[in-house]
Amino acid sequence: MDIIGKRIKDIRKLTKRELEHEYWQDSNHPAYCIVLDDNTKLYPSMDYEGNGPGALFGRKGNKSFAIGYSLYDCV
Repeated sequence: MDIIGKRIKDIRKLTKRELEHEYWQDSNHPAYCIVLDDNTKLYPSMDYEGNGPGALFGRKGNKSFAIGYSLYDCV
């Protein structure tokens, strides 16, 4: 899958159906999804086995942010 050059069109919480698809419906942690312009959905997992939703960290200049537990610092 090639996602280089795609644009982010939305950042949102996973839907109930999407959570159920990953078996995350009983998780106590929120799960966020990055939706690209071709409707590809990217979402972090807590581990490689997909045992629950995780956080995605980033950096812009000297400011760090996270997408996962809060969107307040999301740029």
